[in-house]
Amino acid sequence: MSYIKPAEFVQTMIDAGENKVFMSTRDTVLRGIMAGAILAVAVVVAITAAVQTGLPIVGALVFPVGFVVLNLMGFDLLTAVFALAPLALFDKRKGVTKAGVLRNWLLVGLGNLIGAVSVAFLITLTFTMNFSVEPGAVGQAFIKASTARSLGFAEHGMDGWITAFVKGILCNWFVCLGVVGAMVSKSVSGKTLAMWFPIFIFFALVFEHAVVNMFLFPIGMMLGAEFTIMDWLTWNQLPVTLGNIIGGLVFTGMALYVTHAKTKPARNLV
Repeated sequence: MSYIKPAEFVQTMIDAGENKVFMSTRDTVLRGIMAGAILAVAVVVAITAAVQTGLPIVGALVFPVGFVVLNLMGFDLLTAVFALAPLALFDKRKGVTKAGVLRNWLLVGLGNLIGAVSVAFLITLTFTMNFSVEPGAVGQAFIKASTARSLGFAEHGMDGWITAFVKGILCNWFVCLGVVGAMVSKSVSGKTLAMWFPIFIFFALVFEHAVVNMFLFPIGMMLGAEFTIMDWLTWNQLPVTLGNIIGGLVFTGMALYVTHAKTKPARNLV
């Protein structure tokens, strides 16, 4: 499992960010749709495993399979481009602008939302026998989780909002380490291992991921959870997305860029 050193893979990160900024609208949205859809299925696998075993840690262990698949297929998550696209701007790549970075974020986010909500509808259909019966144990787990992570935060007011925001920061710190993990090896096995561990950490610690939540809350509402779209957006999606931007861009993207792409000269100890 060949290892690529930080000075090299950080250049790959910058190149990837540049490519994403200039990608066509069609490809950007399509890759976002597929990433949102695959991640949504991975959430279902994880919750199913947790319910069947009674051990949430088992769900966290299996969840990264979706992240690995979508990355190996070259699809894009909003949380990943939060870290990658701005690096091309910081590196002053020709033609890269703030507007181009924001365009990439918006198109990838739109694609993720379409993919996640589409899978939410299809999974709800299978859980309810085409909306004719009540959801079983896994469906009830989605109702409970989505309610706790919207109205649960709302009960605490600004303290809840700040908690969701900080969970978003911590989440995308590790998610983007998983994104970078795909760049630290040339072998599929090496990429898989490097991606698996950071994603396991974020899911096991129940941090908040903007794209996961694009699936969690719609499926919760479709299954009968009693909160509104505004509850979802105000008490989760907004603070979590802002936190994800900071976690991915500052804690991972900028941290690696500053120390490996813009390395200070070695100290002269003579």
